[in-house]
Amino acid sequence: MKPVAELTFEEALRELEGVVGQLERGDVALDASIALYERGAELKKHCEAQLARAQARIEQITQAEDGTVAGTAPLDPE
Repeated sequence: MKPVAELTFEEALRELEGVVGQLERGDVALDASIALYERGAELKKHCEAQLARAQARIEQITQAEDGTVAGTAPLDPE
């Protein structure tokens, strides 16, 4: 199993979906369920961090009153 830190967002999300599916089925032994839960928590944290980094990179272009580009500003998601 690949370390969580080495996974792309898409890989981590796919694996997290698999973990959730296994836990929802309830056919996993207790010890394995605990290990799956811990892995799922790591995957969730990894995905959230990657999304936060991506959001920080998104900027909106600002315009001056005459319509020329004045620069960029961080995206305000609200």
